[in-house]
Amino acid sequence: MTRWMNAPHFEGNGTIGWRQREVPDPGPGQLLVKVAANALCGSDRHQYLHGTDTVPGHEATGTVVEAGPGTSTPVGTPGAIFLMDFCGECRNCRMGKTDLCLAKRADMGFTHDGGYGEYMVVSESIFFPVSPETSLVDATLLLDVMGTGGHAIDRAMLVHPDIRSVLVGGAGPIGLGVLAMAKTILGHDIPVFITDMVPYRLDLAAKLGGLPINLGTHDLGETLNAHDIPLVDVAVDTSGRSVARRAALDVLGKPGGLVCVGHGESITLDVSRDLISQEHAVLGSEYFPFADIAANNERLQQNPDYFRQIITHVMDIESLPGAYEQFFGGNTGKVVVTHDIHLA
Repeated sequence: MTRWMNAPHFEGNGTIGWRQREVPDPGPGQLLVKVAANALCGSDRHQYLHGTDTVPGHEATGTVVEAGPGTSTPVGTPGAIFLMDFCGECRNCRMGKTDLCLAKRADMGFTHDGGYGEYMVVSESIFFPVSPETSLVDATLLLDVMGTGGHAIDRAMLVHPDIRSVLVGGAGPIGLGVLAMAKTILGHDIPVFITDMVPYRLDLAAKLGGLPINLGTHDLGETLNAHDIPLVDVAVDTSGRSVARRAALDVLGKPGGLVCVGHGESITLDVSRDLISQEHAVLGSEYFPFADIAANNERLQQNPDYFRQIITHVMDIESLPGAYEQFFGGNTGKVVVTHDIHLA
């Protein structure tokens, strides 16, 4: 018997309708997950503006309701779903670099239906079980926020293993994640400067222990000097803006690393001045390896109230159009929509 579910249809120009879609059956090695929550992301913007026939949503959590042949995850297991359906067999996967899989089978929510539908079929290998006591709203933090943020810090440590100061460009959810993970991994006494022009997000950054710099009213170099830290050890750009990356390079110490997380614009380098003479490095940071989730899950269990501050709005899936309007308006942290779950 065919089963049906409601799912949003991104029609383009910011219009979201609803359609009945068939609930898929899990095949060998697959799980059918009833989605509980999915976090909004700036990466959804293209789908929101230009439309897609795929159900978006790539920061999903939920509960296994059916398990296909060859799986071992019990029905009823709650967990988080990794974005990339990695092959597990290629050279990069064997090195643990599952975020750089050379034979990736899917990007959930982009090439295959994601977490805004009521159900998802996923490979068991990309499902990370969490404790039944963990809120599935909180568990969304294990993905883009903690995962991407923590991987950026790991990348920075390849350049400067003794990091004593950090600059984060952009105080959106990913920037806030980088801030929180820098504090957690490097130590809460490490000064982490964070730039933006949205007061709401800068106020939230301050609550997380960051040193906010409003670039609409303050000069970056002057503010760093006022804190007696004229040059920082590493910078992480989440904004994707050329001007932000250039500004970060100009305040890097020797040695220093600029980690680019945000997609977007380019950067022009003077190789002698920017790289060779300073021993600077410019690195990319693509999502995060699946194996990182385990350590981040421990961090979330140890500091739930700290990380939970990044989620500022939780709405029902029926409010998805309004959730996007609010999210893209800028006066939010992470926004999460939920499916049929009741919050305490």
